Amino acid sequence: MSKRDGAILEILTAEQRIEVTALADRLGVSSVTMRKDLDALQGKGLVQREHGFALLVNPNDVAGRLARHYEEKRRIARKAAVLVPDGSTVMIESGSCCALLARELADVKSGVTIVTNSAFIAGYIRDSARVETVLLGGVAQRDSQVMVGPLVRMCAREFLVNRLFVGVDGWADGIGFTNGDQMRAEAVRAMAESAEEVVVLTESDKFGCPGLSPLRLDGKSLRLVTDAGIPEDYRSRLAGLGVAIDLA
Repeated sequence: MSKRDGAILEILTAEQRIEVTALADRLGVSSVTMRKDLDALQGKGLVQREHGFALLVNPNDVAGRLARHYEEKRRIARKAAVLVPDGSTVMIESGSCCALLARELADVKSGVTIVTNSAFIAGYIRDSARVETVLLGGVAQRDSQVMVGPLVRMCAREFLVNRLFVGVDGWADGIGFTNGDQMRAEAVRAMAESAEEVVVLTESDKFGCPGLSPLRLDGKSLRLVTDAGIPEDYRSRLAGLGVAIDLA
């Protein structure tokens, strides 16, 4: 995805709906070029077209969340991809940063196996022959396109990986990393049992904004990949808790 695609998504995140001609003017390209860009993004399920307008897809599903802070998330995904050697097997939970990590692995790595509970991720990288995808079973959540429930734990137990990559909705003192959905939080804990290290991918604005359900990853080796906007006091507190931090 090009830098202009990222700019389109950022504009749509801010405005939700905009005329195609106005969008072309703001980005300094012709309307024909803009329509081609929007057609490609629509094909990826990231935008919708409507009578001369472009609009963001449902912000509550994964495709909609991908558009928010897209460039930051892509940098985080690229930084995280460095942790994945060719030929390895990793687990990737759902979330927009995680989806972009899977896309990065599918584009630049070779022989990687991705074990995931995200039907969205499985579909998002289905065009790549460079990676193999294993989709864990479970109860499918409609908007997030994630498998949850006891079957996720049963399936995850069949694997042992070096790293599990997860997205989060927040972090707070005394609570740790959190998720906005209780069933997804339970799925993360189930998958973490099969991983030596849990790598959290998230933008820095999630800190100080706790979600509904604590992930309770006590006892696991933790690493955080985030952007450089994370406040220094949070970096110090996380380091004091033994969390390794990589800045994208």
